[in-house]
Amino acid sequence: MNTLPDVDLTLTPFASLTPDSLLGALEGIGLRPDGRLLALNSYENRVYQVFMEEGAPLVVKFYRFGRWSDAAILEEHAFVDELLARELPVVAPLLINGQTLHKNAELRFAVFPRQSGRAPEFDSARILEWMGRFIGRIHAVGALKSFAERAVLDVQSFGEAPRDFLRANDFLPHELADVYFGVVEQALDGVRRCFERAGPVQALRLHGDCHIGNVLWTEGDGGGPHFVDFDDARMGPAVQDLWMLLSGERADQSRQLADVLAGYEDFFDFDSRELHLVEALRTLRLIHYAGWLARRWNDPAFVVAFPWFNTQRYWQDRILEMREQISLMDEPPLWSA
Repeated sequence: MNTLPDVDLTLTPFASLTPDSLLGALEGIGLRPDGRLLALNSYENRVYQVFMEEGAPLVVKFYRFGRWSDAAILEEHAFVDELLARELPVVAPLLINGQTLHKNAELRFAVFPRQSGRAPEFDSARILEWMGRFIGRIHAVGALKSFAERAVLDVQSFGEAPRDFLRANDFLPHELADVYFGVVEQALDGVRRCFERAGPVQALRLHGDCHIGNVLWTEGDGGGPHFVDFDDARMGPAVQDLWMLLSGERADQSRQLADVLAGYEDFFDFDSRELHLVEALRTLRLIHYAGWLARRWNDPAFVVAFPWFNTQRYWQDRILEMREQISLMDEPPLWSA
């Protein structure tokens, strides 16, 4: 009989995930893997390409214990299925034995079709407009109703909570702690001012982490962007799914934004007041990232993958980064040229 192991799963969430347990979990839902596995680049969860005795390889995602409830994961699955039903290029979990979320002892997992593709190149106006069209379509569906189980992107969850975790757990060197938390406070004040300048904006269901690593590009008939990994899907302002497509100097970002919005607004109206939030959301992401690494520092995979975290140099760089963001948030908002 499957029982929970006598370990703290919040500290060792994947302690029982071995090649044998992985293959056994898949066999338990009727799949027939041939034993070959390829670990894919994921730290929050564990993701593998699994070769099958017959047919194309599949991708299996094992969810981190304690991050999302079952209901929240199923809400993400339902959202992606809504998008797929409207012929949007997203990778949705497979329905196996009538369900998309499966369990084996404490392991929760979903199985996906393998989607090939390469990283997109955002240096082309045509590609940026193409991206904008599909994100606009995603948001048109996302605005139809709200998430009930998943988190909201706001100052508390992405700024105050990670700040408080770092402070409560003494991650920073003593000589840098007061400086770091001082600049974070200034940065959060700047974030709040940006939200005040923007005023009330619509919150909708988002991809939530729409960066180059979560888009696969294919060529030929049916080619273009394919959106993967909705694990960070949440409620928030539309611009959250747009600003991570932008890079370079301010003039470059304005030009890129104009290209994205040229496609986006074919399918969904963009509220230009949200441009006040671009640097505020970037600031929140930076604060959240430091807190995320700290929360996961008991996971051995993080120690190996991020050896530079929690060093003196790391926190010094974060202090400089926050000071730059404080200045950027006081500048006029980005505008689409």
